[in-house]
Amino acid sequence: MASKDNYVFTRDVLDNARLNLMHSLWARSSGYVIHPKIPTDNAEIYIADIGAGTGAWLCDVSERLPKTAQLYGLDISFDAMPPPEILPPNVTLRNWDVRTTVPEDLVGAFDIIQIRFFIFVLLRNEVSSVVGKLVEMLKPGGYLQWVDSDNHSIRFEKTKPENATEHLNKLMRLLESQSTQLKPDWVPDLPGFFSENGLVDVEADRQDTPPHLAFMMHKSGLIMHELIARKTQNEEMAKQLRELLPLAVDETRKGAYITTDRHTIIGHECMYLDTDLHRAS
Repeated sequence: MASKDNYVFTRDVLDNARLNLMHSLWARSSGYVIHPKIPTDNAEIYIADIGAGTGAWLCDVSERLPKTAQLYGLDISFDAMPPPEILPPNVTLRNWDVRTTVPEDLVGAFDIIQIRFFIFVLLRNEVSSVVGKLVEMLKPGGYLQWVDSDNHSIRFEKTKPENATEHLNKLMRLLESQSTQLKPDWVPDLPGFFSENGLVDVEADRQDTPPHLAFMMHKSGLIMHELIARKTQNEEMAKQLRELLPLAVDETRKGAYITTDRHTIIGHECMYLDTDLHRAS
C-alpha cells in the first residue's frame, strides 16, 4: 500500500523554488552542508538524504565530494526532483517513508544520513521512532545529521522601532491554531532523542541568522502561507490567510520580519558496541 502523503505544502513550482532558495540561504548562514566534524574523507562514502525534496542538498554535496561517493535520495514523492537524466550520475533515488519499516537492504548501509526541514512533517510523538529508524540505517560509526529551525524560538525583528508586526503576528497565530503539525516544539529536544536511540558524541550547533539573511529567509517563508492556503481543505482558513498575507507582506516591506534559531544536531553510532544489543536496549 502506498504511503499517505500528509505533506502540508503543495509540491508545485512555487514550493520547489521556496525549498531551493531555503537550501541556499541555510548553507550560506551555516557555512556548511555537512557539519565539519563529520568525516567525509572516505572516497567510497555512502550518504542518504531523507526527504530529498528538490535534490538541492544532494546536488550540492555531489559537487563537494569525489564522484565515487554514493548519494541516495529517499522520499515518498519525487515530483519536486529534477529528471533523473540530469541528476549527478552518483545520485540514486529510492522511495521510502520514514514512518514505515526500514527496508532490509538499507539496514547498516550508510556512513552519513542527513534529514532536514521535517518540523511540519512529524509530530513530537513520532520523532524518537524516526531517529531510531535512521540509526538502524547507519553503518557502525556512521553519522546522523538533523537540520531544522526551532519554531518555538520564533521572534519578530524590526529595522525601526515604529515598524508594525500586527498582521505578521496574526498570520502566525492563525496557522498555529489549526493543527499541532503547524506548531512544532520538539527541535530543541533532538539531542535527547539522539542519545536515547544510542548515538554518542551528540552535538547541537544552534545558530542565529545574520539580519540580511534572516530577512531573505523570512520572505521565502511567507510563501508557505500561500501554499497552505492552496492546500488546506479549510475554506475559512484559506480565506483568512489570503486576506492577511498582503498586509503581512506590507509590514515586511517596511522592515519587520520573523526569524528563528537554526539547529544542526549530529551524533554517531558507537563502533565498539554490539549493535543488536544496543538497539534492543
